[in-house]
Amino acid sequence: MPATASVVQLPPPAPETLGGAEDKVLLKMDSTKQTPVKYYVGIDVGSASVRAALVDELGTVVAHADQPIQIWEPQPDHYEQCSADIWAACCSVTKKVVSGVDASQIRGVGFDATCSLVVVDKQFQPLAVNCEGQNCRNIIMWMDHRAVSQVDRINAMQHRVLSYVGGVMSVEMQPPKLLWIKENLQESCWEKAGYFFDLPDFLSWKATGVTARSLCTVVCKWTYTSDGGWDDSFWETIGLEDLVKDKYEKIGNHVLSPGESVGKGLTPEAAKDLGLPEGIAVAASLIDAHAGGLGVIGADVKGHNLPCENQPITSRVAMICGTSSCHMGVSETPIFVPGVWGPYFSAMVPGLWLNEGGQSATGKLIDHVVRGHVAFPELQSKAAASAHSIYTYLNSHLDLIKKSLPVGFLTVDLHVWPDFHGNRSPLTDLTLKGMVVGLTLSRGLDELALIYLATIQAIALGTRHILETMQAAGHHINTLFLCGGLSKNPLFVQMHADITGKPVVLSKEVESVLVGAAILGACASGDFASIQEAMAKMGKIGRVVQPNHEHKRFYNKKYEVFLKLVEHQREYRSIMSSF
Repeated sequence: MPATASVVQLPPPAPETLGGAEDKVLLKMDSTKQTPVKYYVGIDVGSASVRAALVDELGTVVAHADQPIQIWEPQPDHYEQCSADIWAACCSVTKKVVSGVDASQIRGVGFDATCSLVVVDKQFQPLAVNCEGQNCRNIIMWMDHRAVSQVDRINAMQHRVLSYVGGVMSVEMQPPKLLWIKENLQESCWEKAGYFFDLPDFLSWKATGVTARSLCTVVCKWTYTSDGGWDDSFWETIGLEDLVKDKYEKIGNHVLSPGESVGKGLTPEAAKDLGLPEGIAVAASLIDAHAGGLGVIGADVKGHNLPCENQPITSRVAMICGTSSCHMGVSETPIFVPGVWGPYFSAMVPGLWLNEGGQSATGKLIDHVVRGHVAFPELQSKAAASAHSIYTYLNSHLDLIKKSLPVGFLTVDLHVWPDFHGNRSPLTDLTLKGMVVGLTLSRGLDELALIYLATIQAIALGTRHILETMQAAGHHINTLFLCGGLSKNPLFVQMHADITGKPVVLSKEVESVLVGAAILGACASGDFASIQEAMAKMGKIGRVVQPNHEHKRFYNKKYEVFLKLVEHQREYRSIMSSF
């Protein structure tokens, strides 16, 4: 796959005094001298691309770049990547964003990435995670569902560690994937493996040469607990006692808090690769969704008339919505939510417990529905002619066909259950399938726009389902903070406000995940006393979208249908199981 990095560099405005400084100011000034601005590099590895940003101490993205990375799908539900490809992309985009900047002003680097599983041998060389023996494909992606039978067996054992993942382990977590490797690739991979890394930890190792793991990754995806560490009996019970015998060297026996400085900073080799000076502080990393949460959830909301103003951060949920969506809520004491991951102590915000709801396919589902429709070529052509994206064009088309109705009411007879890739939260049922009720023989652009709208509404109804489950367990949530690619779509944002009945806050910087990664680097540099201080100073809110409360009755009815859909799907399965 050709991979050319694209870069956007924002021109520096004229320096201003602190009294009237704008967010994009590059120099701070006082009455006696100029103080150079401090910069931090945030590097984000998503599912399909790597992005980097140069962020200043006020949280402004000064430059950003991105580059695609390859995904292999050798068979259904198997998704693989290459760690060398990903690291090369990290280096390329980082060199782009720091080009022309005085290196002495760059103070720290932070990484975030998807929670994919990286396998290397004892010499840190890649090992194939596939039957074809392709060593370059040494990553099992987060969305890979090959380990279904393994996770079913793990869940059947009902070990106590499962209480920290909502009672049911997900196939997207690492223990079932490790068990799959042992059972299917014992000689070629399992016995030769030296280290199993979560991708965020692999990146901090590449940068520093230190194999320390982040508390975020091992707590959220590997069953580690901040107070008790690894539970020997869990690994022995599921058949991975090998990991216990070597004192967990392969999966991590040195754990750092997110934002803590790793080793002695950038190694000479990594510094050369990234185009940065040797020894710059490197932070213990975060999973990408958690970095997005860090970038938005702690922002100052004074003067915006929001219900979370003068309330603790526990009244907020950060929703990171891209290929998939994650719903991050924090609490001062542990809250056990059925079907929602956590509680995880200090996994995102130090000192607070994290619960993480999620939807396995959101942006991916919208793309699947739109691009698979027979009218997609017509949409593509008309969008190109109008110089708009396909989604901007669809939103405009919905405004044209709605007549006197609110746009959302167009789906009164069209309903979608969105679990085309199983349900992560709150039902934790990998076997659930997508459903559409209300199709006709029509094949035109109007029908494509309607199924697109119904799909977005279904995703928002799924968010409401997650939030209601969290609130029933003890969370008190009154405001949503959205970031990620889907937060750029005004229809997606408005539907989430209307359907949940809660205001939605968007970040001033669209690239909140990159700001979150940069916040890690800022903490590692020592320029901020804590993650919380950096969050408050570098996280900025932009637009606030209020719910249309007059539409509440309609969406209550849609939600009633939504819950009936899954009830009916289970009834159908029960009927057919007796065949």
